[in-house]
Amino acid sequence: MELLKKSDIPAHLREYVIDQQYEEYSPINHAVWRYVMRQNVNFFKDVAHEAYTNGVTASGMDIESIPRVEEMHTSLNPFNWGAVAIDGYIPGVIFFDFQAHGLLPIGTDIRKLENIEYTPAPDIIHEAAGHAPILCDEKYAEYVKLFGQIGRKAIATKEEHEVFEAVRTLSNLLEKGSSTKEEITEAERVLEEKQQAVKHLSEAEEISRLYWWTVEYGLIGDVSNPKIYGAGLLSSVGESSSCLSDEVKKIPFELEKVISTSFDITTKQPQLFVCKDFNQLISAVKEYAKRMAFTVGGTESLEKAIRSGATATAEYKSGLQVTGTFSKIIKDQNQEAVYLQTSSATTLSYDNQVLENHGKDVHADGFGSPIGLLKGVKKPIENLSNIELEQSGIVVGEQCNLEFESGLLVTGLVHEIIRKNNTIILIRLKNTTVTNDDVILFKPEWGMYDMAVGASIKSVYAGAADPEAYFTIEEEVIEEKQPIALNPLEKLYKKVRDLRESKYDIMIIGETLLEVVADLNHSYPNDWLLRLEVLEILSEHDIHQQEQQQLRQDLIDLKERDVTLKDLIVNGLKLV
Repeated sequence: MELLKKSDIPAHLREYVIDQQYEEYSPINHAVWRYVMRQNVNFFKDVAHEAYTNGVTASGMDIESIPRVEEMHTSLNPFNWGAVAIDGYIPGVIFFDFQAHGLLPIGTDIRKLENIEYTPAPDIIHEAAGHAPILCDEKYAEYVKLFGQIGRKAIATKEEHEVFEAVRTLSNLLEKGSSTKEEITEAERVLEEKQQAVKHLSEAEEISRLYWWTVEYGLIGDVSNPKIYGAGLLSSVGESSSCLSDEVKKIPFELEKVISTSFDITTKQPQLFVCKDFNQLISAVKEYAKRMAFTVGGTESLEKAIRSGATATAEYKSGLQVTGTFSKIIKDQNQEAVYLQTSSATTLSYDNQVLENHGKDVHADGFGSPIGLLKGVKKPIENLSNIELEQSGIVVGEQCNLEFESGLLVTGLVHEIIRKNNTIILIRLKNTTVTNDDVILFKPEWGMYDMAVGASIKSVYAGAADPEAYFTIEEEVIEEKQPIALNPLEKLYKKVRDLRESKYDIMIIGETLLEVVADLNHSYPNDWLLRLEVLEILSEHDIHQQEQQQLRQDLIDLKERDVTLKDLIVNGLKLV
């Protein structure tokens, strides 16, 4: 078995990867997994995409117990995919970046028993049982990887980043179970406040909607009789059964409708979109990419980067890539950007590799440079020959005065001209002054001036051109593991689990289960799942008929006392 090594993961993604800590799952955790998977496999064999049922086994999952992510990674390898364990929510661009590299990020927490039908926080049921099986379909796997490659470049606004953090906080509180009503109310207030602050609908939000209504909550086939393929549906016991009913509106998939439809992760979805096939999704994400900043470039895209307040990359037509936090642009009379400025540590790259001596340490305080043509020179600077450079006054070791069409003026001593593939990408100058309408943008005492070369900005996208060089990689801190102590109820769950997997004599199994029931009746009158498991084993071995009848009655009484348990118990009894 070839396991994933941390060194095989791109360095900038390693900080999000964790050890699964498999031994920390409790017997109740495994029982929750088992219940959901038994329900799902039984239900989805008829209503899910045909790849689902075979995909459960092929992707490395066992119905009886929570999967090991490292084993899933090995199982997904034949499908050109892998899997990594992560800790809950991660930023969208990072999630997409994993998928762009063919790695399925799997949150290793598992929902609590009281949230067994649905959890707003990412958990291993959603991300392993939901996402992994359909990846065994070649076309769908192609779509998800392509989406990752495009989605990781999507630019969000600063306000949307804050909404993400507020959503993460609220969903974690809802899943935790021990949160107070006051904590949840305050988190809901903060989320609403952050949502109201969003004034621009970014490409990151639009592409997130496309992802939500396809990968997470997608239906496929005929609108009148669709199949399920979305991970959110394939991992929700409650929503998977209700989503095909008439109470949920089914809408034919259309790109514009999808990206104009918002969603709420904390509740069931009132409508779902039905695609014809996975080829339609591939065409849609390619079509959307045509309007994104990484394809369009130009002033509009630079403005998106400024609104994001986050790390982004602008690529000049010459191929030079500037990575940093963009703070402002200067525009000409036509409102086109003629100068860009970052306000954070910046790197200069080419072909996604940082240029030597142009890392964050060199441009630690930011970077600024003109965009455009020299005045009176129709040919872009990047394409000038040596003779044309000399004619334009750009000669190594000599003073130059570079006036751009925009009126920007760069004066200084040419120190070096840097080319890549016969294209000029950077001109380094000493004793330099950069001015725009008498406003000084760079002074000689600030040191060497690196002037980016390019007639226009051809691409702008979220993240770094060379993430390995840009993002700080922290050393992993390995904490000493503490022994896991089971509480009395967990010990009962473990006892039943051990009996189910044992080869004990039937009579011994039966007597021990009756002892478990006695403990449940005495100390845990409201626990329904363990009673269901005991009933299942007794029924399978056809023993203790009277006790079976009493357990059934106890479960019926429980669902009548607590309406939230009705469907869970009814569906569980169907499989006994």
